[in-house]
Amino acid sequence: MSMLTPPGMGGKYRITGDVYPRMRRPHRRRRIVLASAAAVVVLGAAGWGTLQLVDVFSGGDDTRKSAAGQQADCKPAPTPSATAAAKPPKPAHITVNVYNATPRKGLAKATADELKKRGFAIGKIGNAPAAYDKKVPGAGLLLGAPAAGKGAFAVLGTQLAGATTKVDARTTADVDLIIGTAFKALSPKATADAALVALAKPKPAPTRC
Repeated sequence: MSMLTPPGMGGKYRITGDVYPRMRRPHRRRRIVLASAAAVVVLGAAGWGTLQLVDVFSGGDDTRKSAAGQQADCKPAPTPSATAAAKPPKPAHITVNVYNATPRKGLAKATADELKKRGFAIGKIGNAPAAYDKKVPGAGLLLGAPAAGKGAFAVLGTQLAGATTKVDARTTADVDLIIGTAFKALSPKATADAALVALAKPKPAPTRC
């Protein structure tokens, strides 16, 4: 009887062979499962902490909602109508005195004739007063009462690029165009007409929040 024969079998049954099943302890597998679970927990906690830091520095949902609300509330102000906005005066309503402050002859008369063709009313024509004679270095100087700054200067300025403006103590509505030493010619009529059209258009109001 073999030593592997269970007692009481009388040798009838035997266990033969030299390969026996091995029982592996479950401790190693359990450690792997626990380590994996711990890694998942750590990663989840790290992600949640990152989101919290982002909310802290960016102001959180309240800041995002507030910004979105401000964008929704920001609406462009209505464009003022042409009747509500102050319209610039028409050229026919502006009387222009043309003076020549340069040594060249005939500039005042030729310029006045061209302005008349463009619809302006012409007043005095001649040489510039001593205070301005040969003392206007630019293309020209527009001189008038303080009220001229509200419209007459802008309208007349469309006819001569580079002209400067100055107010004096007069109480009349006429405007002086003093031709300077850098004067070559009035702006081309097509350019001046386009500038007049743009000047008459009402400007859109800025967006208000």
